[in-house]
Amino acid sequence: MIDPNTEAAEMLRELVVLATLDEGGAPSFRVRAYETALRAVEAHGGDLSVLSAAQLQRIEGVGKSTAERLRELFDTGRVKRLEELRLRFPPGVVALLRVPGIGPKGALRLAREAGVQSLDDLRGAVREQRIRKLRGFGPRVEEKLADVLDRMARDGTDRRTPIAVALPLARRLEAAIGAAPGVSRVAHAGSLRRFVETVGTLDLLVEANDADAAFDAVTAQPSVYRVLHRDGQSLRVVTRRGMPIEVRRVAEEGFGAAMVWWTGSRAHRGALAARAAERGWVLGEAGLVEAATGTVVAAATEEAIYDRLGLPFIAPVLREGAGEIEAALRGELPACLPAASVVGDFHVHTDLSGDGQVALPDLVEAARARGYTVMAITEHAEGLTFNGVKREALLEQRARLRALEAELGGAIRLLHGIELNIGPRGELDYDLDFRRGFDFCLASVHDHFDLDRGTQTARILMAMNDPSVDMIGHLSARMIGARPGIDLDVEALIAGAEATGTAIEINGGLPRLDASSEFLRAARGRAVTFFLTSDAHRATELGRVDHARLHAQRGWVDPARIANAWDRERLLAWVAERRAPSG
Repeated sequence: MIDPNTEAAEMLRELVVLATLDEGGAPSFRVRAYETALRAVEAHGGDLSVLSAAQLQRIEGVGKSTAERLRELFDTGRVKRLEELRLRFPPGVVALLRVPGIGPKGALRLAREAGVQSLDDLRGAVREQRIRKLRGFGPRVEEKLADVLDRMARDGTDRRTPIAVALPLARRLEAAIGAAPGVSRVAHAGSLRRFVETVGTLDLLVEANDADAAFDAVTAQPSVYRVLHRDGQSLRVVTRRGMPIEVRRVAEEGFGAAMVWWTGSRAHRGALAARAAERGWVLGEAGLVEAATGTVVAAATEEAIYDRLGLPFIAPVLREGAGEIEAALRGELPACLPAASVVGDFHVHTDLSGDGQVALPDLVEAARARGYTVMAITEHAEGLTFNGVKREALLEQRARLRALEAELGGAIRLLHGIELNIGPRGELDYDLDFRRGFDFCLASVHDHFDLDRGTQTARILMAMNDPSVDMIGHLSARMIGARPGIDLDVEALIAGAEATGTAIEINGGLPRLDASSEFLRAARGRAVTFFLTSDAHRATELGRVDHARLHAQRGWVDPARIANAWDRERLLAWVAERRAPSG
């Protein structure tokens, strides 16, 4: 079954967006109420669907009207207010919000004053120079929009869905399909299985006695906007965000072959097909087949197909036609670290940070439940507007941290850290002496995203050279599908990391997955240290380290270069050496 808390959070996220549009793009009490309720729902540990409206209201942050809408969702599967807003603001208008620089107010004005109802409409309006005629836009804004739209077209984000949206949707659909009668297996394939940062089409493969029941489970989802095609073997729909979903019925004896074929990539599949042809076989979605006789050579499992082709199993995240076949033949495929190898997290926030949602003891308990023996608590530094923490509060936290560590008898080593802000010239929060009082410092870019490449690179190199900085956080500062990464000289930063010994974060938050896989591949064979982190703001987000593990493998990172996969003693020695006074 679909997790009711996840379903409730999805409903509230959509209400936040649509209600903002309904309020004319301005922050309002109603929108803030939905945002507060969303945070409460995401942080709630119990099953919300078993609570009455009155009980839901007892959850801090959930008001009367929101509680009633939650109950309406749980009782009927629909929310009348949400359906009304969907009619007023179709997916094409909502899609305008994916364009960096166009907020809710801008989307509304474009729709109402220029008749822009989709990204294609926006391109046409920019091309015809109609945007500059709108009050508040002008030629300069229009030119920026043209650049943004060109960049989105080049990297595919105008047609593709960020993984932070696609993966939760896939999991909800898998749960719904898996609960349908007659379904024995369901799995996602395609670019999502390869853990690509943006997804074009969400591919789902289903083994089922009754395809209709499986397809009905998909079309019943509130996120589905329109059915494009349906027959006895396949279903194609599009979501309200404009994301295509393909659901294919697959026979049990050919499930492995279908997973190889539909996972791709096209380049990887082509390389496999070439090896098959050398052996007189044809590779297709039905499996490996003898060209002369039509006899199936292998189809049931992916492992069997790779084995018959003389290859070890190649992980889906590596199937990009980027040398993985040759590396497999040499026995040099990068491994994915087992979850148990990660001994701790070095980028987490408690409720002391303005955007944190978990108390320190609860976060530590969740870390211990994951088997961690070390963790760095890294609140936002004071320079971050609204969410930063002043030094007095940090010193108070340090005392609480030491007491908690003693109370736990050394079961987990708690490092008092900080996430510093890298200013436009590389300046950092607080003074050097105060920064050096922490056990661990990471430094991240949080603003001034539009500086030129030289300036952006210089500011990060300046932070790397600061004696208090141990790691650079979310290197490119990108938000996948919402904000492109800052322009950086990759080679200069790799050389800087080698020279200073400063580690680079592999942030497992799906909106970030930063450093990018391109940077990680560029750092192959170089003496660069990495950390897998969650950037957690609530206890449930600690699991995002698992995303970081996959992203690291996709970037061909040598597991030996990942510091928080070393044993605890070696890791703590590395930290202590970096914190020791020089000279």
